Amino acid sequence: MKTSKFVPHFYRPFRLEPLASDAATLGRNFKHYLSYHLGRFQGCAPNYVYEALAYTVRDRLMVDWRNTWNAQLLPGARRAYYMSLEFLIGRALGNHLLNMGIKNGVEQAMFDYSQKLEEVIENEPDAGLGNGGLGRLAACFMDSCATLKLPVMGYGIRYEYGMFRQYIENGYQKEAADHWLQNGNPWEIERLEYSQLIQFGGHTEHFYDDGKLKIRWMSSNDVIAVPYDMPISGYRNKTVNTLRLWKSAATDEFNLAEFNAGSYTEAVRSKNQAEDISMVLYPNDSSENGKELRLRQQYFLASASIKDAIRVWTRIPSEQFDFKQFAAENVFQMNDTHPTIAVAELMRILIDDKDLGWDDAWAVTTQCMAYTNHTLLPEALEKWPVFLFERLLPRLLEIIYEINSRFLRIVSMKWPGDTDRLNRMSIIEEGPTRYIRMAWLAIVGSFSVNGVAALHSQLLREGLFHDFYQLWPEKFNNKTNGVTPRRWIAHANPAMTALISEQIGEDWIADLSQIEKLKPYAGASHRAFHERWRAVKLANKQRLAALVAEECRVVFDPTALFDVQVKRIHEYKRQLLNVLHIIHLYLRIKHGNLDHWVNRCILIGGKAAPGYRMAKKIIKLVNSVAEVINSDPEVDGKLKIAFIPNYCVSSMEIIAPATDVSEQISTAGKEASGTGNMKFMMNGAVTIGTYDGANIEILEAVGAENFFLFGLRAEQIDALRHEYRPWEYLEHDHELDDVINLLRSGHFNMNEPGIFNPVIDALLNPADPWMVLADFRAYVDAQQAVARAWLDTEHWTRMSIMNTASSGFFSTDRTMLEYNRDIWKLAPVSAQ
Repeated sequence: MKTSKFVPHFYRPFRLEPLASDAATLGRNFKHYLSYHLGRFQGCAPNYVYEALAYTVRDRLMVDWRNTWNAQLLPGARRAYYMSLEFLIGRALGNHLLNMGIKNGVEQAMFDYSQKLEEVIENEPDAGLGNGGLGRLAACFMDSCATLKLPVMGYGIRYEYGMFRQYIENGYQKEAADHWLQNGNPWEIERLEYSQLIQFGGHTEHFYDDGKLKIRWMSSNDVIAVPYDMPISGYRNKTVNTLRLWKSAATDEFNLAEFNAGSYTEAVRSKNQAEDISMVLYPNDSSENGKELRLRQQYFLASASIKDAIRVWTRIPSEQFDFKQFAAENVFQMNDTHPTIAVAELMRILIDDKDLGWDDAWAVTTQCMAYTNHTLLPEALEKWPVFLFERLLPRLLEIIYEINSRFLRIVSMKWPGDTDRLNRMSIIEEGPTRYIRMAWLAIVGSFSVNGVAALHSQLLREGLFHDFYQLWPEKFNNKTNGVTPRRWIAHANPAMTALISEQIGEDWIADLSQIEKLKPYAGASHRAFHERWRAVKLANKQRLAALVAEECRVVFDPTALFDVQVKRIHEYKRQLLNVLHIIHLYLRIKHGNLDHWVNRCILIGGKAAPGYRMAKKIIKLVNSVAEVINSDPEVDGKLKIAFIPNYCVSSMEIIAPATDVSEQISTAGKEASGTGNMKFMMNGAVTIGTYDGANIEILEAVGAENFFLFGLRAEQIDALRHEYRPWEYLEHDHELDDVINLLRSGHFNMNEPGIFNPVIDALLNPADPWMVLADFRAYVDAQQAVARAWLDTEHWTRMSIMNTASSGFFSTDRTMLEYNRDIWKLAPVSAQ
């Protein structure tokens, strides 16, 4: 990029001076915002107290935010852009206080105004910007990038409503609107001056200009993308990165002519249609309208983000910008298939708007696009009907056709006459309805393709993407996921954090590899430390028991074994296997078989997609089984079951520190990575799990003696698939037969006969891809091993400590360093 030597004063960075953060000054600022900005007073509604404190903290963030922004935007600096449809960031206030190191001062300031900081924090809603692991991973990535001072900006959508708020009625999942922005968001800053125009519909025109073929996109229905910035603070390093979220708005909010003619609905139609794009996270795509809206969201995100990155790159007036050099200073990481239309959009901008030839544009695109895959399930790889693209994105469709044509020539040269391979690798899937395979587009248009766990990446290379791997082995790499220790230990588990820091210092919070120093304390000679470790765990369990009592009306005994499975409800995650074991334990109690018995409190939670009927049946089954067992006087506290509604980041911050056994029991070969397993491990939970996803790396890190492994492996699942006969497992295992018979008898659904027949049919179907019954006996045996280990308190404590002490590899700081080393190649930028 060639720039002029003169930089106008408007673009010259200037530093802001830090604000005082002593309790007295914080208190005065809090009072100012409460009184003068919000017009409220002591005793007002709690959400205003939270808002006033958030503005007070944001002022102090703003100094570092502005200085970071200026430092990262110096000419010649390379930047990365993380594009994701989800950022499940949770509550921000407590996390910022931890990262800024001002929690004690704020706590005192709130105390001086008769407020408890913990109660103020509770009034912040969880940001409804994500659904599950994908979005939470993106949030952890952003935290680590800021902590490592990497110049990475996040791009997402500012959803007005989250996915949904889950509540349970008669055991069934019910969905309510999650209007998380109802009271505004004090952390965001609207940036109207950076708005972008996004095109939909219309048609293309081909014409010649000075003998050169040109194409323009005409008669489109345009939408405005308005950016809202949220700060992402690094851990005590004066770095604050940016998460930019796009809100959709109409180009003309109000059609006065339609209004004057009496067509009141028509007058605001375009405004409503435009705002629908950012209205709700993941609209139900079971209808044609839902599919169209999701595609609109994906293009809206990709187009706005790429245009904004180009705006940033060209922000300083210059004699000439050489867009052939764009990839030298910019890299885009596409988080799963949702934003992969960015490949075609960047090509469109470079060719149509920046006047690059195809070859030059393709060279730039394939040097700055990188793709992360998060699934091994072929049905989860997005593909869009060609007719939908033709209607919504006609110019993008032309570009994708040309990308595919040139790509298939490469394939044909590599494997002449191999028509089957051409069909498999084509970006366009032929059939009665033709589809665009978005993952294929991402692989062809990216210089890096990574999986998110060692086994996952191996299975991508050997299975799902094998053809592409044979063509471009150099593109493929693994980046095992992680989670941020700031959020998931230091913030979520302050008592354990203090105990660890007392022994090994505080540096581990910013460098989790140092947590390994805790390993000697797992030894038998440190009994006093073990007692304190158990005391911390007990206090955390008491806190979770209070939450369960409030949300589920079920009483958990904190001295019992807390057995937890919280995650998205999906058949491959096998909540059904957990339920079968629960019924097995219930039958043991009823039959008086209490050898090596351990009292258990089993917590299950997670949301089912609104259109996923089987997942909703599983939720109903969990609640029905819980109702029967919890009300049976013979059980008498030996077994308690609860389903926690509306599982979210804030509830996980209470659940993870209190968990004794972490359930990670997916069918081997189906879980890409998992990150809940890492959060539990960091907080001293012991995993019972299959040889799947990041479980494998957890097992390697902590050792087999500190992990309860069970079940078939991925290659055994594949070998069994064509001769799986689930009824044979019943014939050879009378305990499993008893469980299925009790379930079939209607014992758990006497007032709703037959409602679980679809569940039983799925379990006994030889085509069951999850092979639940095949792993039942191994799972029960592993759970027996869990019970025996729990009965030896000292032994269990050593296992718990070893899990925490072995979790260093699973920090997103390590993950981000690997992304940066192998893909982004950024230089850390200091704002100090």
